[in-house]
Amino acid sequence: KKSWTGEFEPTGHGIGRSRGGLTTKIHHAVDGKGGPLAIVVTGGQRNDGAMLSQVLAEIRVPRLGAGRTRTRPDMVIADRAYTSGVIRTELRRRGIKAVIPQKRDEIAARKRRGRKGGRPPALDAQTYKLRNVAERSFALVKQWRALATRYDKLAITYRAAVVLSACLTW
Repeated sequence: KKSWTGEFEPTGHGIGRSRGGLTTKIHHAVDGKGGPLAIVVTGGQRNDGAMLSQVLAEIRVPRLGAGRTRTRPDMVIADRAYTSGVIRTELRRRGIKAVIPQKRDEIAARKRRGRKGGRPPALDAQTYKLRNVAERSFALVKQWRALATRYDKLAITYRAAVVLSACLTW
């Protein structure tokens, strides 16, 4: 069994047809070794950041010995889609370290405000390099033809295929 390091890389990738056709987004969390922890399937128009709390709520990691199931990662390593103040506040409230770079427009807005803009959020660049684990896990999911072509018409059927691919990954 893989052990959970407490790191969490949320990602939302659209898989499916585009140009007005069916689109689906898979939002998932992976551990530090690429093992899927939580999966949420939504329509392609959903914002990645809006789904973060739902993905965090889905995480359940049983302990090998006695004790409660872990539901909170030590840190969240995410891309710029998750940089909003609302998300940072939510993670801070839950006691989760955020390793998320800021968008250029947020940096410019903070600098425009001068001293009132506040300090920039800290970014651990070495830890942020670990985000490629989540991207590689999506590359693995996209190898499944049934998921990449998105022939399923029902979301529950599509999610079942995603969960099956996660089980095989583990």
